[in-house]
Amino acid sequence: MSQINSNLRDRVRSQANYQCGYCRSQQKYVLGVLEIEHIIPKAAGGSDDEENLWLACRLCNSYKGIQTESKDPVTNRTVNLFNPRQQLWNQHFKWVNNGIFVEGLTGVGRATVLALQLNNPYAVTVRQAWISAGWHPPSTSSTSTSDREAP
Repeated sequence: MSQINSNLRDRVRSQANYQCGYCRSQQKYVLGVLEIEHIIPKAAGGSDDEENLWLACRLCNSYKGIQTESKDPVTNRTVNLFNPRQQLWNQHFKWVNNGIFVEGLTGVGRATVLALQLNNPYAVTVRQAWISAGWHPPSTSSTSTSDREAP
């Protein structure tokens, strides 16, 4: 089990703007605490260093598991999964059908949508409810630091 101190956890949560780096679920709308996830899982040699940590919802984190790469369904090439700390969400994904579905724009995006099952039935149903309530998709002002260039 990871021994990530509370100051580092708080910093990562703030850097991620309190939302999942993959499906963009916002902490204020999910039941349960968003998890600190290892971008490169510890089982694959990842560390507890800040640059390897980000925020993920339980669904995304569980679907990701120890995966670090997957196949792009268009090119059939194996690509790295999206790195929410280093890559820009809007360059790899977009919302379609008024925000109900996440569509991958690049090989990385397409592979990540499939590997993390970003359009699973539960996520789609919840997004539909959030859209009805006016909570989704996240506005530009509520995007995480992953929408800006990494240092």
